[in-house]
Amino acid sequence: MEVKIYNSLTGKIESLKPIVENEVSIYCCGPTVYGDAHVGNIRPPIVFDTFRNFLQYIGYNVKLVSNFTDVDDKIIKKALAENVPESVITNRYINAYKDVLNSLNIKPYYNNPRVTEYMEQIIKYIGELISVGAAYEKDGDVFFRISSIQDYGELSKINMDDLVVGARIEENSKKESPLDFVLWKTTEQGIKWVSPWGEGRPGWHTECCVMIDSIFPSGKIDIHGGGFDLKFPHHENEIAQAKAHNHNKIANIWMHNGFVNFGDEKMSKSLGNVVLAKDAIKTYGGNVMRLLILSTHYRAPVQFTDDTILSTKNSYERIEKAFIQLAVKIQLLKGDINKKANNMDNFLNALADDLNVSNALTELFNVMKLANQELRKNPIDLSKLEDIFANYRDMLNILGLKIDYPLLTNEDEQIYNEYIEYKKEKNFAKSDELRNILIARRII
Repeated sequence: MEVKIYNSLTGKIESLKPIVENEVSIYCCGPTVYGDAHVGNIRPPIVFDTFRNFLQYIGYNVKLVSNFTDVDDKIIKKALAENVPESVITNRYINAYKDVLNSLNIKPYYNNPRVTEYMEQIIKYIGELISVGAAYEKDGDVFFRISSIQDYGELSKINMDDLVVGARIEENSKKESPLDFVLWKTTEQGIKWVSPWGEGRPGWHTECCVMIDSIFPSGKIDIHGGGFDLKFPHHENEIAQAKAHNHNKIANIWMHNGFVNFGDEKMSKSLGNVVLAKDAIKTYGGNVMRLLILSTHYRAPVQFTDDTILSTKNSYERIEKAFIQLAVKIQLLKGDINKKANNMDNFLNALADDLNVSNALTELFNVMKLANQELRKNPIDLSKLEDIFANYRDMLNILGLKIDYPLLTNEDEQIYNEYIEYKKEKNFAKSDELRNILIARRII
């Protein structure tokens, strides 16, 4: 199956052509762990987890990596305020973030690197940039020399003249050019490492380059992704370093998701309009939050409002109800709930078309409608129910919607059969009693 993805670098829909046959390497920029994740922060992991599920389903071995930035001024400031080591802060929020991902049914990553684990490699990488003339040291700080590479700004499509004007406002007198960016900075407080240029810590933009090089030895991956706001300066500066160091642009495809908007604005801690992910999940459930994020094409903004949440909640409850009813009915009829799925072409083709989950969801709702129609028939065609359930199950798995259904015991079946008999006999007292038991067990 041909998979096509919009490439932010070229501005075109392009075919996925893996560097290694039958294997897809993906790096998605992860969080800076100085606080709890908000709803906007969960969009990249949901998008890329769904993409991974799809690619794995159609036969690829997917190596999805997402990092933790555990070196940052905000982390140091928080550690100083609490009078604890930085690791106390980062471990706290890494564990909290992992709890959020687990609640959203996001599978473990191929690798979850922390910046602090790669400091030796980062220092070596910066030294190599200096040796080829792409970076320079000034009073213990190291800067990347933008003039050493061609076509700076090609990812973000930002005009260089505008950049120069904006950069001069906050010009660092140590820089050769106002566009040059920091690779290593001398620091007097907080966590720091010994380097050839003095004690300090790395700049943000170098860290991901080094982790990608370390985890994927070829120094190039199939897809690099993250939120739209990372295109500039973060991803632009990653490409600049990779051009100088590896003579490539890190990834064949750059994939960026849109924002989550709260009202009319992007949800952001700096704007103070955030809803914490853990609170939203506690209130609405992980499946509802995941479905909300997926209901809009990944490159378009998601609206987080009372109306969109209510609509998503209602849709999810319909999906869940039909799926559980299918599973129970097949078991009561002694059918096979592990039958292999077939005829999912429309669903899979939608996902192969730039991860068009909206169209894929249309196919899921068609299956749900068909399930409800078949469940109302008398007599029921068990083979057809099994086929519908198999497709339904696999679609939900790919979308990452985890719906548990009861696995019936002999006792469950006996209670159900007695309930049906009492209904036929119009013994409503007994049938109501058993009905309550069956409802509690989610059998009806």
